[in-house]
Amino acid sequence: MSLLYTEEQKELLALVREMAESEIKPHVQEADEKGHCPRELFKWGFDMGLHMLEIPEEYGGTGLSYETTAMIFEELAKVDAGYAITFVTTFVALRNVILAGTKEQGQYFADKTAPGGFAGFALTEPNAGSDPAAMRATAVKDGDEYILNGTKTFITNGAISDVFVGFFKTDPAAGHRGISAFIVDADAPGVTVGAHENKMGLRLSNTTDLIFENVRVKASAMVGPEGSGFKLALNALNLSRAFVATLAVGIMQRALDESVKYAKERKQFNTPIIKFQMVQAMLADMAIKVEASRCLVNNTMRMMDQGIMVQKEGSICKTFVSDCAQEVTSNAVQIFGGYGFSKEYPVEKLMRDSKVFQIFEGANQIQRMTIANVLEKEYR
Repeated sequence: MSLLYTEEQKELLALVREMAESEIKPHVQEADEKGHCPRELFKWGFDMGLHMLEIPEEYGGTGLSYETTAMIFEELAKVDAGYAITFVTTFVALRNVILAGTKEQGQYFADKTAPGGFAGFALTEPNAGSDPAAMRATAVKDGDEYILNGTKTFITNGAISDVFVGFFKTDPAAGHRGISAFIVDADAPGVTVGAHENKMGLRLSNTTDLIFENVRVKASAMVGPEGSGFKLALNALNLSRAFVATLAVGIMQRALDESVKYAKERKQFNTPIIKFQMVQAMLADMAIKVEASRCLVNNTMRMMDQGIMVQKEGSICKTFVSDCAQEVTSNAVQIFGGYGFSKEYPVEKLMRDSKVFQIFEGANQIQRMTIANVLEKEYR
């Protein structure tokens, strides 16, 4: 089973596959060990226009559909999901501007990334993860400017972004209704990059703290009306949850590919282990989960292309796919046996990379709460 790709999609995927295998894959092991992706490795992605795929044509971008963009990044994630998410995160920030920003803000954002730049989404704080309303970062109005103060944590692309969409409380007494969003240049005075996270997986992805100390931005940098930031962030994350799931599908597909190849080559009792029923059952279950996950992602992308906000569907997609990814990659390690536990083979890295998909973009426990809350409303 496979998706019904158009000829254009087939050509794009073949191009990405060929270039990723030749330009990125040879460097992945070293970059993973160092926990850092050299900036020069991203040049290939910029040359291919990966940073402009989701930016609308009116702003100078490619303007591809969510469906096709997701297919491209699944292909890239087969080689390395950390590399892929570096580009994807630009679109996580972009969606906030597209959903609620002005045309001028959209063009400004596009102009910052078009020359070969990244963007970041600065929401999470040390004490405000699953509960973003508990954030302490503030934005105080001063004439026609706002003064931003606060610390953000686990910010993807924190040290390599050119622009951020950040969230701050303009009215701390109003709880989540007092949160507002701002476009902030990375080189604005008072913006400091903090510690780089030494992560278990996705080690090619840059993740840091961000410190804002008396950062001044124009009032025109606010995205949407004052106090609308919480709703805006949730709506943008509805879309992003489904989108990051496509990277987990890429990880799963690579795990399945490696497992089948190994099971055909590895012999025990003079027989390839793929002939053993227990191994066959594991491989079959892996294939089922990969195909089901891909179809779920694809359907959700099509809904997004129709302008549906996918609150429930995005949570279902993210939760199901990331849970499957944990099982599929764990089974891949099991099929490889002792070798699967060795860094000599790729599956241990795939297992490390997959874990965070159950955590970021909203932990799966929170997603289940979201799904249940929507169901309660639907059945009234």
